[in-house]
Amino acid sequence: MRKIRWIIGLMVLVIWSCRTTDDPTPNPQSDVVKDAIFSTMQEWYFWNMELPGEINTAQYASNELLLEDIIYKPLDRFSYITTQEAFQNAFVGRNAGHGFGFAFDQDERLFLTFVFDEAPAGKDGWQRGWEIIEINGKPLADYKTSSGGYNFDLGPPDPGISNTFTFRLPDGSTTTRTNTKAEYQSNSVLYQNVYPIGNKKVGYWVYQSFKATAGLTPTRSQEVENSMNYFTGEGIDELIIDLRYNGGGSVAVAEQILNYLIQSSNSGKVMYTNKLNEDKSELNQSENFSKIGSLNLSRVIFITSRGSASASELVINALDPYMDLVLIGDNTFGKPVGSFPLSRYNRTLAENDVELVPITFATANAEGKAEYFEGFPATFSVSDSPNIPWGDTRDSRLNAALQFVLDGIINGRIQQDFYRPSWEMIDSFHGLQQEFPAY
Repeated sequence: MRKIRWIIGLMVLVIWSCRTTDDPTPNPQSDVVKDAIFSTMQEWYFWNMELPGEINTAQYASNELLLEDIIYKPLDRFSYITTQEAFQNAFVGRNAGHGFGFAFDQDERLFLTFVFDEAPAGKDGWQRGWEIIEINGKPLADYKTSSGGYNFDLGPPDPGISNTFTFRLPDGSTTTRTNTKAEYQSNSVLYQNVYPIGNKKVGYWVYQSFKATAGLTPTRSQEVENSMNYFTGEGIDELIIDLRYNGGGSVAVAEQILNYLIQSSNSGKVMYTNKLNEDKSELNQSENFSKIGSLNLSRVIFITSRGSASASELVINALDPYMDLVLIGDNTFGKPVGSFPLSRYNRTLAENDVELVPITFATANAEGKAEYFEGFPATFSVSDSPNIPWGDTRDSRLNAALQFVLDGIINGRIQQDFYRPSWEMIDSFHGLQQEFPAY
């Protein structure tokens, strides 16, 4: 059987294009493209039986409006359309923008949560824990919407767009920075360290997105390999994986991580299985573990949030039958389905640079667990601490994880203080940007 490399949300694939120099100029929003979108959805969409029998594609002003109208809304929050270049770039970390994330604390103060090293914000020295008090000269309250969310109006992720931010720094001083969006290479590993806890060495790994390293074949991440070699060299006994801001990414990289984490005794067993629509059932297949390295873990502690989605949840679900898992933080997002890009199956889409990425399959672990649209519940509910730098044990979630390693319990006071933000960064994005949420 021909093997398809799957993505939860997406995965890097080589996209072919049939257009030659003799072909007409692409017209991505033409009616013929809309017809191609609908016919391709009829063939590949996971819920294709829920599609309308026929439609007049000419009535839609854009491809996006067409897709939004026909998707299976009870469950599909994920299908989208992008360009082939944007699709390719995202999965190897080629981004454009300021290069940061942010989150509210329980007092609705807004803090930087992560900053990519090579992004414009990173090069300007921005750090997790800086409080944002104004954007473009206006207080945050001015950006609140009638629905209770926020629209900070930072513009599209296009190079050359500038925004001005006023920060309150940890020492109480303020600084105002004007930052201009640019193209940059993002890093997936935000922090790593090893803590001596009792008689154990505990690894802590903050992993922000499942991105491959460009040029590596088979598709994999050099950052992941470097981190796992670091933890192996340190001889860790436990591992805390922080996925609180990880919206997903490449399944190939998720598989790479899983093969490092699985025990040698379970190598060769089922990692996950997938199921396509009934018309494509001959393509259903399983992926098996193939142990990499010498880590020998009996459990993994995950730090999660509602921003932990897609490939993050695949890792959790795939490991669950084989080891003890502890989730600290908040419930995950809930995305047990995935996609692969469809322009390679339709010449019209390819020639017009339209990358159609609808839900095309569901995944299940070795025990058949596949329905987690409500997300995975946290074992211990613990609030985020966006005001605390990475690795600082004052961070409530890290502190709780280390306390669990030491005592097997988590202080009840920490759980009583749990709060769930009414709005999170993942709510600002859709499609490709929801998979890799950053401003």
